[in-house]
Amino acid sequence: MPSWTDTLRFAFQPVVNLTTGGVAGLEILARPETGDVLAEARRDPELDGRLSVLAFRTAARKETLLPLYVNVFAGTLADLGGLTPLHDAVRAAGRLPWEVTIDVGPPYTHVPQHALLEAIGALREQGFRVSADGIGDGDLPLRLLTDMAPDLVKLDACLLPRPAAVRAMRTLCEQLGALLCVEGVETELQCASARSAGAQLAQGELFAPPARLPAAEVYVPPRSPGLTVTPRSGPSVREFVRPAALLPATASAGQVRALLTGSPDVSGVLLVDSNGVPVRSVHRSRFLLSMSGRYGHALYADRPAAKLGDPPRTVGVDATAWEVLDVVAVGGRDRTSDDVAVVDRYGRCVGVVRLADLVRALAETRVEEAAGLNPLTRLPGSDAITGEVDRRIADGRTFALTWLDVDHFKQVNDGAGFAAGDELIRSVGRALQRAASDSTRVGHIGGDDFLVLADPEGLNPLVASVLDAPWSAGGRPVTLSLATVLCEPGSVTDHRQAAACLAPLKKAAKSLSGASWVMGRAGLSGHEILRGVAAATAPAEWAVADPSRG
Repeated sequence: MPSWTDTLRFAFQPVVNLTTGGVAGLEILARPETGDVLAEARRDPELDGRLSVLAFRTAARKETLLPLYVNVFAGTLADLGGLTPLHDAVRAAGRLPWEVTIDVGPPYTHVPQHALLEAIGALREQGFRVSADGIGDGDLPLRLLTDMAPDLVKLDACLLPRPAAVRAMRTLCEQLGALLCVEGVETELQCASARSAGAQLAQGELFAPPARLPAAEVYVPPRSPGLTVTPRSGPSVREFVRPAALLPATASAGQVRALLTGSPDVSGVLLVDSNGVPVRSVHRSRFLLSMSGRYGHALYADRPAAKLGDPPRTVGVDATAWEVLDVVAVGGRDRTSDDVAVVDRYGRCVGVVRLADLVRALAETRVEEAAGLNPLTRLPGSDAITGEVDRRIADGRTFALTWLDVDHFKQVNDGAGFAAGDELIRSVGRALQRAASDSTRVGHIGGDDFLVLADPEGLNPLVASVLDAPWSAGGRPVTLSLATVLCEPGSVTDHRQAAACLAPLKKAAKSLSGASWVMGRAGLSGHEILRGVAAATAPAEWAVADPSRG
């Protein structure tokens, strides 16, 4: 009688790094020719466990060096308490457990949560990485997701039309220390949406369909300008991680040579100890040069490869691209092209980053930033500020958005000349920059208009620095007007709504005489006058209506 394994085949679908465009790993998908073995595995944990072992062994026979993603139902883990047979299979194939990610998939309903979390803990003890699969179109409770603390969250593409939800999931991933992957991407528009929401990884038919052989190449649409989500301190190293070529620290030089000659895309090999911690770094060119020299093979082939390696350069998974450059800058110039190992909180290698990827991305970031700067003040324009507003809304942070401009600016230009007006604008911009804290963003949106995004507690000193200063242009005294809207979590949905709340406050500030400041709260009517004099009670010389004000 034929076994169910006789009609079962497996396909490989690449997981793509959206920053580097490279393949970050391969998901192994069961493809039965007859019957529905997956439905049976959902009901039979033992069968599902055997499927995971068979999937891995199929991938191991393909001799791919890429990290692997193995699918397992949540109920299987809760019932079995771990995957010891899979761990044994990984070791027997000469692979390392941290090169394998367990994709924990739905259904979660009726799965004992305590047993599931204990099983996930056991997987981590064995060295496996954990992914939470099917988020957005499954039944995984949010509390359980946070308790799982996965290394990777796989979000269904059905959520891409809801960018606020995707950004919120990206924020949660940052708090959990996880990467965000969007699966089921079929169009370039979906890919652009995933990028703009901050996803680091993606998979789907757009890049490469599931195939019997691991994909040699994938299609990744070029990045559109303005889609980069970049923290002020620099892009995260997580966005640039490539799979690492790992061998045990005891590997011989002959083993390293065989790996490098059989894998021309591998730029180097990391030798790791039994816990996966890098101990030596072998650079491709320097190693092969030593081996190809006179008597090189005879001298080194059977000796430990570690003797031809260097101390590894490592950074944590939470490092920024700029911190990686600091690591590369230390040491001899002959190592600037070495891969930098990225390690998790246990010191285990989770991948490598290449200097070329970092330099290219940072250069593109600087070009985009420069293109958005106001030529007069060299401050960013409205796009940079509104983008940060949306990020703070997604993060659930309270913030203050302030509009500022010069009173009677047309009269300043007409009376003192445009050169004096330009110098006044530059001076106001410099004053705002000097008073800004690390969490404050200052933008010049054109003419005499500025936007300031700040935490509420940092607002008073910043406002005092510009309203209390004596301003003049061409010897004529000048005053400023400010309007602020305080936005608490849930009060606005995006930057457009925040700007709409700010508009009436701007009008109220301009109706006052002298240096003025009014403040309101998003979602509430009315405002508070913090500086300025109402026109009806102002001195006679201030009470004259002036259509040029503002």
